[in-house]
Amino acid sequence: MSNANRLAELRRRINQAFTQAEPRAISGLIARLGDYDSQAIGASTQALIEAVRAKHKQPGIFEAFLHEYSLSSDEGIVLMSIAEALLRIPDSDTQNLFLRDKLADADWYSHWLHSESVAVNLASGGLWISGKMEELVRQRVFDGLLSRLGEPLIRAAIKQAMQQMAEHFVIAENINAAIKQSDRNPAYHYSFDMLGEAALTQDDAERYCAAYRHAIETLAESATADLFTNPGISIKLSALYPRYEPLQQRYAVPAISDKLLALVKLARAANISVTVDAEEAERLDMSLDIFAAVFDDPALAAWPGFGLAVQAYQKRALAVIDWLAALAESQKRIIPIRLVKGAYWDSEIKRAQENGWDDYPVFTRKPATDLSYLTCARLILSKPQAFYPQFATHNAHSVAAICEFGKEHPGFEFQRLHGMGSALYDELLNQRPINCRVYAPVGSYRDLLPYLVRRLLENGANTSFINQIENPAISSAMLSGDPLNQLNEVETNPLTVPTDLFGAQRKNSQGLNLSDPEKLQQLQNELAAMSDQTWQAAPLIAGQQMHGEPHPVYSPHDQLSLVGEVVFSSANDIEQALQQATRAFDDWRLCPVATRTGYLLKAADLLEQQRLKLVALCIREGGRTVRDALAEVREAVDLCRYYAACAVEQFAQPLRLPGPTGEDNQLFSVGRGVFVCISPWNFPIAIFIGQIAAALVAGNTVIAKPALQTSLTATACLRLLHSAGVPEQVLQFLPGESAEIGRHLLSDERVAGVAFTGSVATALNINRQLASRNGAIATLIAETGGQNAMIADSSAHQEQLVTDALQSAFNSAGQRCSALRVLFLPDDIADSVIARLIGAMRVLRVGSPLDIATDVGPIIDQRALAALQQHIEKLEHDAKLLYQLPLTDDLTNGCFFPPTLAEIPALSFLDHEVFGPILHIVRYPANELAKVVEAINASGYGLTLGIHSRINANMRYIQEHARVGNIYINRNMIGAVVGVQPFGGMGLSGTGPKAGGPHYLQRFANEQTLTTNLTAIGGNPWLLRK
Repeated sequence: MSNANRLAELRRRINQAFTQAEPRAISGLIARLGDYDSQAIGASTQALIEAVRAKHKQPGIFEAFLHEYSLSSDEGIVLMSIAEALLRIPDSDTQNLFLRDKLADADWYSHWLHSESVAVNLASGGLWISGKMEELVRQRVFDGLLSRLGEPLIRAAIKQAMQQMAEHFVIAENINAAIKQSDRNPAYHYSFDMLGEAALTQDDAERYCAAYRHAIETLAESATADLFTNPGISIKLSALYPRYEPLQQRYAVPAISDKLLALVKLARAANISVTVDAEEAERLDMSLDIFAAVFDDPALAAWPGFGLAVQAYQKRALAVIDWLAALAESQKRIIPIRLVKGAYWDSEIKRAQENGWDDYPVFTRKPATDLSYLTCARLILSKPQAFYPQFATHNAHSVAAICEFGKEHPGFEFQRLHGMGSALYDELLNQRPINCRVYAPVGSYRDLLPYLVRRLLENGANTSFINQIENPAISSAMLSGDPLNQLNEVETNPLTVPTDLFGAQRKNSQGLNLSDPEKLQQLQNELAAMSDQTWQAAPLIAGQQMHGEPHPVYSPHDQLSLVGEVVFSSANDIEQALQQATRAFDDWRLCPVATRTGYLLKAADLLEQQRLKLVALCIREGGRTVRDALAEVREAVDLCRYYAACAVEQFAQPLRLPGPTGEDNQLFSVGRGVFVCISPWNFPIAIFIGQIAAALVAGNTVIAKPALQTSLTATACLRLLHSAGVPEQVLQFLPGESAEIGRHLLSDERVAGVAFTGSVATALNINRQLASRNGAIATLIAETGGQNAMIADSSAHQEQLVTDALQSAFNSAGQRCSALRVLFLPDDIADSVIARLIGAMRVLRVGSPLDIATDVGPIIDQRALAALQQHIEKLEHDAKLLYQLPLTDDLTNGCFFPPTLAEIPALSFLDHEVFGPILHIVRYPANELAKVVEAINASGYGLTLGIHSRINANMRYIQEHARVGNIYINRNMIGAVVGVQPFGGMGLSGTGPKAGGPHYLQRFANEQTLTTNLTAIGGNPWLLRK
């Protein structure tokens, strides 16, 4: 097999291991680890731990402080939140409010005199006194006096403490100071990381790249001929390019490769080693492409200074090392390989659950990660011709095992983080001649915050070895345990796979791992195969397709591209649909709930099986991006399964009610009759199916009226429901002009209810039509639009705020009822946030939704596009346009509108919902938060609201006073998850109850009380026999 084929095959094996089942992955690790002397390693580990404890009977102040305030205590979490936010809050008033919020409610007194460290007890006393003072300020005791005298002192002291905490983990603010600091510790070598966390803008990327370049040039001044005694540089690829994302791979990989190669060439000339840091699992494949591209460059031939970090907690770790060994062999040179355990475990778990993957990319048990580390270490040590091993660990058992495995190895090194593991490695250096390198972050407090929080999490976690080695209550024997033995112990609270996220209630919808290159390529191939297919839609009455004049449907992204044809419903079709639905109601109402729910569960399975067909239709007809279309299918699946589960709970058995003896009282929920379901074009799968599924499972027959713009997608969904078993007589389909169909349906007394999603104006019109007819009062369930706002205060994390605001405003081209329309920014941070918003907008991609890299697709049609252009004219005349992303020349055939940022004087400037990718900024004085909430309430809308703050009091005030249906804190404000974030608004934004929530089905049902007199036989035997 050629080198190229071998490398390609090994890459395939990496992908195959991405989310493999954990038991299978562990079996593979055990098989490749082989035999080893676990008793000898355990004894060495125990001796090392006892030696460390003997020399450090009293832990240092910092270690004692972290032990006292571990993350198992509420106060430890409070201190971590202070460390995360305080130093970046720009104004003293907000800093005071933030500290008042954090200090006043915590139980600092419980830590007073609790530690063996006098300094820690003094700190606890200081925190207790500070908390009491802040509580008095909050209660307005000695109003003004304490806030003038006490709070500045508290603020200064806490800021100084946080700065010292930062300095414990970050060696210096610049490379020159870092070199001086490292010179004080000659027993260790160093690798400097310039703390370039993920770039949000091109300016960020250029700044981080310049910092790496300057560091290499500075280190070159004192470099020697010995590569691995010289300090090295660690580089995060996400710092070099603002869109280091799987769907941007074709842009990101070449751009980052070019930047990285330039840095590595500079490092080679200086004889400074470079290590590419490991990041999130979804970026691994891109990082391997980039590493290979740079490694193979002729300019680096025969130079062993370019290395990579590998995360042992990833199930792909062994496969990655196999591939790296083959890559090294192909060039006949050594690769420095830094083996780490991994720093993003919690976020990897959450991401896999949210994405609906079949399993996790990382091990869920710490012993499994420790086992993976040993197996990977042994593999690396077995290939001295391929690797220079660098083992980054603070675990004594891992250290002892590597020392045992590497007895005959020609040379390897250990690595530890600056501020962590010094006691362990100081002792190890005293015992044997080893090499140890310190991974030392360099940067300012703004750049160090994400890193600082990760280190605090690592030190404060109860399972952290560093935390445990300082705890005398944990024996050295327990800390010396072999991971293989630990894996055999029964886990008390095992983490379920993402599929089982919702337990016994329902199965989680299946997601597609778009960071797996093979799956992504397969998706693109299958979508391309359907790119020229056309579809047809027509009225379906009791399963019979009606005939009429076909109307062509063109794609909004290319109005020359025919998607299919639609036959509009006639008056006769409408009448037949009403007759069929009315005739079928009695039988359907009495159909067992288990049968109705079975149809929904079957529909959910069919949706997953046929998702690519639906995704292709949704993209071409509705303009949805690939990611959004896949998410919409998942939402439809979740709605079917959730409503099926709710129906079993609420409809399968009557609710028995208490009453006097001799009487049986039951409450039944039964269908109302014929429901008309009117769905929008912006969610042509999820809302269309969700409305129908709820109405059907509650015992109603349904006439489905889809949005005219997405009738083809609706047809495919309706046929799928029939294929799942829903009787054709129970579910009718009427595509066509809304006004014409509505005029016939809504005035008819046979209609028992309407489920509608769309504009406020249309909802009000439907309500008037239903109210004006004779007969029974019909039910209206309406979910309408919103003037959705996000409120930030100056404690907000600005990078997170910008990312969430962009997703909320521009996802789906702003054509979501939940989309962000207005961002309220306090004066203190408005200019900086606006600058970062514009920088992040510059790297968005507007284009065809068929392109996997597209962020913002088209507007649905020319009418909607004209409305947005009219609004821009108003902004230009009466407000301030801040930025519009230029559109490329190849978009002229589509209905495209550029993401736009504007500043308006007040929320009241907007007299209607602007349905598109326009984000409005409103500035406000920091002390006028109440007026912001009043303005939101005064708009009359109340659908979604975002809050970005680290101050609980502000969050609580907004939540208590804002009349809004869905509030999201410190995240984006779109993409409500079924059964997790039930969706629906207040006021002009809807009637409720919330879709995807526990009360939704009841609105589709009538209630019937059944009371039976059990004593009618002449007495009460149940009472008499007691």
